[in-house]
Amino acid sequence: MNRTDRLYGIVEELRAAAPLRRSARQLAARYEVSTRTIERDISALQQVGVPIYADTGRRGGYAIDPARTLPPLNFTPAEAVAMSVALRQAGGSPFTRAAGSALRKILAAMPDHEASAARELAGRIGFLDPAEPPPIPLVIEDALAARHVLALDYVDKHGAPSERVVEPVMFLAREEYWYLVAWCRLRDELRAFRLDRVVAVRDTGEVVPPRPTENLRLPCHVTQVTTFA
Repeated sequence: MNRTDRLYGIVEELRAAAPLRRSARQLAARYEVSTRTIERDISALQQVGVPIYADTGRRGGYAIDPARTLPPLNFTPAEAVAMSVALRQAGGSPFTRAAGSALRKILAAMPDHEASAARELAGRIGFLDPAEPPPIPLVIEDALAARHVLALDYVDKHGAPSERVVEPVMFLAREEYWYLVAWCRLRDELRAFRLDRVVAVRDTGEVVPPRPTENLRLPCHVTQVTTFA
C-alpha cells in the first residue's frame, strides 16, 4: 500500500471506530508498518487540518471527529471538474479563497486515481478572461460572517475619499463588480459600497446592533439570493 492510500485508510479507520480510539500499535498492525510511521502519518494528517485527537497513556490512542470530516466522495472526474469550473467563477468575488479551499478538500477526499484523472482533465480546460481583479480583503468577508462593524476608507465614483463606519448586511454582485451592502452611520441609511473602491478596512470588533427590518431597504433591485437546496 502506498502512503497516499494508507493516509486515506487511516482517516476512514478512525471514522469507522469513532468515538472509540485506535492506538498507534493497532494501526501499525493494520497497515503493516512501524508505529513510528503511523505517528508520522498522523502528524501529517493533523498538519493539513484533519481533526485527529491523541490521548497519551496506557489507554490512549487516536480518535477523529466524524462530524468534521468528509466520507468517501464518489464524484467522477468530470463531476469534480464541473465543480472546479463552477468554483472558478468565484474569482474576484468575496469567496475566492473559500472556493480554492473547497476544491482542495473535494480532491483530498476523492480516491487517489479519481483525483489524478480529475486533475488531468482540468489541465485540458482553459479560460479566456481579462486580468482578474485584485483580491477582496478577507477582513470584509470575516466581518460579514461575524456581524462586526467595519471602518472603511472609501473612494466614490467621483474620486472623493471618505471615512465610513458601516454595519455589513450582505454582498451583492452586479456585472463584473461586487458590492458590500451596509448601514452607513455617516449617511444614516443603507448604502452599497463597491468593493474595489475600498482603500483600507478595519474590523472594529463591535457587534452589529439589531435594526428594524423596515429600515433595511436595499439600494437596488435584487434578482437572486443564494440559497441551499
